[in-house]
Amino acid sequence: MGSSGSRVRSRRSAAGDRRAGPVVAVTGAASVVGVPVTRALARRLAAGAVSRVVAVDDRRGPVDDAHWRIEDLSQPSVLECLERADVVVHVACPADLEAALAEPPPARRARAVRTAQAVFTAAAAAGAHRLVVVTSATVYGASADQPIPLAEDAPLRAVADSGLVGDMLEVEELLARVPRAHPGLRTTVVRPAALVGEGVDTMTTRHFEAPRLLVASDVPTVWQFCHVDDLAEAVATAVVADLDGALTAGCEGVLTQQAVERISGMRRLELPVALALGTAQRLHRARVLPMPPEDLAYVVYPWVVPSTRLRQAGWRPRYDNETCLGVLLEQVRGRHALAGRRVERRDAALGAAGAAVALVGTAAAWRQARVRRRRAQ
Repeated sequence: MGSSGSRVRSRRSAAGDRRAGPVVAVTGAASVVGVPVTRALARRLAAGAVSRVVAVDDRRGPVDDAHWRIEDLSQPSVLECLERADVVVHVACPADLEAALAEPPPARRARAVRTAQAVFTAAAAAGAHRLVVVTSATVYGASADQPIPLAEDAPLRAVADSGLVGDMLEVEELLARVPRAHPGLRTTVVRPAALVGEGVDTMTTRHFEAPRLLVASDVPTVWQFCHVDDLAEAVATAVVADLDGALTAGCEGVLTQQAVERISGMRRLELPVALALGTAQRLHRARVLPMPPEDLAYVVYPWVVPSTRLRQAGWRPRYDNETCLGVLLEQVRGRHALAGRRVERRDAALGAAGAAVALVGTAAAWRQARVRRRRAQ
């Protein structure tokens, strides 16, 4: 551990308890993902695996066993909240699409970067020995030729676009610099599969709010999920087991597109990938699509992770893929989205009369219909 580890040991000696677990600070603790992460760490208090949980955010969350400190995470003053922390967990994982869409992409990106910079610098200055950052497996990218599952140390091949995936790539780039800038601070990154659970709002969950499921006719689609409670346990495992490097978290195995349709009772809209992505690109340029067209890849191409190192450390997800899909479907019941944009029921009915998964599907279907009419004439 070096000098950081010496400071940790001296803190515990001064407290008269060498066996006590680390003091863990969670930044972003009141977010959709931060709350279950904070709660999972607080459950380790009774057993002594964690000696104290400090929850830091710009508002208070519902975990009473944590010590809450209210602070703007993007400011240098966050250092005061992290003092005496042995481990800092930074929750950067985006799971609130509604809030993300309410902010201009450049401002959102700048805030994510400032926050990561402030937290990483403060963690080192506070003498923490480990920094655990929660991002997303979307950073691996999604493509037709990816292996199933991906290796945890696979290169990050996602497109650095203006969306949330691009934000995560920026945060990961900053994290990669930490060992050089702060040699005493060891780093861990936890990358979950497509998240489901209370409050989760992503392009994946909104895919299931559409009238139909967009399916690529020339690429087999498979699905893997991760419940936020299982992700929280994965983070707690990484902290208690003192795991280094890249970790992935997801349910065992995958669901085929056919299984998803059987469980959900939803019908598909099948389009060639090139047509769907090309239409999405034009609609995004016209400011109809709320997120970059590259994000469409994550609902038509596979991106499956193995969770190898977490499983070796004893982590086991409580939820399987089928149960996660059921949770997702229950969560989105009564909601309607076209191409990721939430609409009222009456508006959804206007979008291709309920026959298209999204504006992408609608526009592509209209285009196909025009071609058929021209051929018939």
